[in-house]
Amino acid sequence: MVKWFWQRDKPRRTLSLRSRGDQGDTTRVDFAELAPEMNRFLGQAAYLQLGYFETLTRLIRATPELDEKGALARAAGAALSKHLGIVEVIRAQGEDPTEVMLPFQEALDAFRRKTIGVRRHETLLAVYITAGMLDDFYLALASSYGETGARVAEILSEEDDTGDLVSILKTTIEIDDEWRSLLSMWARRLVGDTILVARQALRSERLVVDEERVEPVYTELMGAHSRRMDAMGLAA
Repeated sequence: MVKWFWQRDKPRRTLSLRSRGDQGDTTRVDFAELAPEMNRFLGQAAYLQLGYFETLTRLIRATPELDEKGALARAAGAALSKHLGIVEVIRAQGEDPTEVMLPFQEALDAFRRKTIGVRRHETLLAVYITAGMLDDFYLALASSYGETGARVAEILSEEDDTGDLVSILKTTIEIDDEWRSLLSMWARRLVGDTILVARQALRSERLVVDEERVEPVYTELMGAHSRRMDAMGLAA
């Protein structure tokens, strides 16, 4: 059987969360009481991946360089693979994927519109930053949903093929140093909107009393974000 480019076997990544002050073995922050009901978790996670696929596909059309088109296509394929994987999980629950995703379409489309930059490299950075942070967040949430969550964690841990996207951004920065400050400022704007999406995914009625429980997750997300920025030579 032929495998399309988004169906090939891929290495997986993992996210470990460390409680504040813990220098020993990494432990997952237990925020099951903050986790939304399963369909909300699955619907948001699936639709986010579909949105990344759409944005990257649009970038392909706007990009003249053939090698960059290829890099964008690989990243788009990885996002589509994750979307289709979560859709299959939804179907396995006996649910209609469209119905499960539909309640979150408007809000997540609005988030995506806010993160589309005036220039294509801004949009490219937006996909890299927001997808990285939210994949990590939903990967952490997945531990609250038993076997179903474990399957979603496997899907979200698949390689996202963004290495070439980082190379494109690094080359852009090296050619024109003005891009360094521009993209650094743009990334700082993205973080607030992305954290807001993560907060809105949780049970809002519990956040007031359980803010300390989820705070280490935000700390870990910001740490991973800083490492992504450092890898590109940008200030977090």
